[in-house]
Amino acid sequence: MDVGIFSFNTEYTMRADRLARAVEVRGFESLWVPEHTHIPVPQPGEPADPVTGMPMAGGNLFFLSEEYRHMSDPFTTLAAAAAVTSRIRLGTCVCLINQHHPINVAKHVATLDRLSDGRFIFGIGAGWNVAEMGHHGVAFETRWRELRERLAAVRTIWREERASFDGEFVHFDELWQYPKPLRPEGPPVVLGTLMTPFARRQVARYGDGWLPLTFDLEQTVKDIEDIHAQMRELGRDPAKLEVSLFFLGDAPSDDTFMKVLETGVKRIILKLPVMDESTVLKTLDAYARFVG
Repeated sequence: MDVGIFSFNTEYTMRADRLARAVEVRGFESLWVPEHTHIPVPQPGEPADPVTGMPMAGGNLFFLSEEYRHMSDPFTTLAAAAAVTSRIRLGTCVCLINQHHPINVAKHVATLDRLSDGRFIFGIGAGWNVAEMGHHGVAFETRWRELRERLAAVRTIWREERASFDGEFVHFDELWQYPKPLRPEGPPVVLGTLMTPFARRQVARYGDGWLPLTFDLEQTVKDIEDIHAQMRELGRDPAKLEVSLFFLGDAPSDDTFMKVLETGVKRIILKLPVMDESTVLKTLDAYARFVG
């Protein structure tokens, strides 16, 4: 099983190029960064953290932490990481594809795929922040329909010499766009979702991989089995689904890590603290015990 590293990639933690080198030299398999283009300020009457002003999240169960409004652009970040490394995979965890026009995101991803010599993994999600996606003109109720259509449009641009698209949300006449990704189908597309029945159906139908937020390992294993069964019904090969268990909270204990190892998933992704460089390096050294 591979071990990946996740960084919130703010301007006040370890810079992306230095972090990428540190990740590679310690033998980790991949580096992942998230995306929020911005965080909307709570409107009058909406709950806000009295210290940071941040809005509620998680079904109004907790306030967002401050780093959510400090994330750097993921494509620029991973381009910097690609320039100073040669081995590690580089992934978005996740790109909010609905907040990009397909023509733009197709070029961003293809360029990064080329610059990294095919090491890029395109992790995408439909989003959860209603106000944020609303600023981009995306309705929460149609977000998954938009994701599927925008992904289809992006893949059309990658695949075809003269690409055009006419859908419910996306339309463009014939165009040329280069560079194309290294492979005609583009880099692997990994869906980042919660573990709902609807989300599992999307993964079974459209995903090259799955990035579930892992809170309950036993339930996650059952959900993987369910996705595999649905893929077989759809005529897709479950063995080709790359599953990465993402621990957004505290790092798993050694015992939990061994249980993850037994699941047979492709990788586990461990989150770095949003702190100074020395603390980040100490955490990487501690995580290195999982490598090998």
